[in-house]
Amino acid sequence: MPQHYVYRFYAELKDYEPKIWRRFEINGERTMAELGYALMLMFEMQASHLFCIVDNAKESIRSIMKEIYEGIGKEETPEIVSNYESMKNNRYELADEEAVEIIEMLGHERLVEADRVTINREVGGRNWQATMDYDYGDGWEVDLVLEECEKQEISLTLLPRVLEGEGYGIIEDVGGVGGLEEFAKAMKKGKGKAYEEFRGWLGIDHLDMEAFDRDDMNFRLKKLIRVYRDMYEHRLEPTEQSYKLLYREYKERKGSAGTGSASRGWAPPPKA
Repeated sequence: MPQHYVYRFYAELKDYEPKIWRRFEINGERTMAELGYALMLMFEMQASHLFCIVDNAKESIRSIMKEIYEGIGKEETPEIVSNYESMKNNRYELADEEAVEIIEMLGHERLVEADRVTINREVGGRNWQATMDYDYGDGWEVDLVLEECEKQEISLTLLPRVLEGEGYGIIEDVGGVGGLEEFAKAMKKGKGKAYEEFRGWLGIDHLDMEAFDRDDMNFRLKKLIRVYRDMYEHRLEPTEQSYKLLYREYKERKGSAGTGSASRGWAPPPKA
C-alpha cells in the first residue's frame, strides 16, 4: 500500500462557549483550499461566503529562532529582529486580481493561491498554527493547530476523517458568534419570541447545538469536498444529488430531521 503524509489537526471555533471543536486527519496531497473545504464541512459552513486561511509563519519562525539563541546563550541582534519584523504571514485564498492588489498594498500578509499549493508544501514544523476566516461579514474564525505529521501506509479513501469533537457548528448568516449564542439559547428554551423568529427563519423546530455526529461528518467529508471545490473553483451549481447530500435528505428518508438550510436556492460563492 502506498505511503502518504497524514496530518493531524485540532480545530476550534473561536470565541464560542461551550467549545465547538474537531480533531481530524487529512492527507498532505490535498490543497490548502481543500483543507478549507474540510473545515467548512466539519463546522456546518455551507460554502456560500468567501474564506481564507492565514498561518502564523512569522510568529513561528520568531519563536523557533528565539529558542535557538537562548539555547546557545546569545541575544538576537537588532538586525535579526528587524528581519523578523519584515516577514509576512501567508494568506491562502481564492482571490482575483483586485483582491491581490489590495492585500499586497496593505502589506501585512503574503497572498498564496489556495488551490495551487498542497498541505505537504505549506504546513509543517513546530508551532504551526493558522486561522480560517469564513464569511467576512459574520466574521467566523476557526483556529487550527498542527498536532502531528506522520508518514503512513493508508488508503486515501479513509481521508480526511474526524477522530473526535464536540458541538454542532455554525448557523449561516445568524450574525456571528453573538447571534449563534442567541440561537442556541432560543433553541434550548424552545419557546418565546426569539425561538419563534428563528423557527420561522430556518424552518426547523429544534436543533441541539451540543450534538456531534462523527459518522455523519465523516460521510459528508468523503462526499462533499469535491462539491465544494466545484462550487468555489469552477463556479458550478450543485447537481440534484449533491443538493440531497448538502441538505441531508438521506437523513430525512431515515426518519430524522435534516439540519441543513430550509432554502434550496443557491448562488455561487462571491468572488474576492
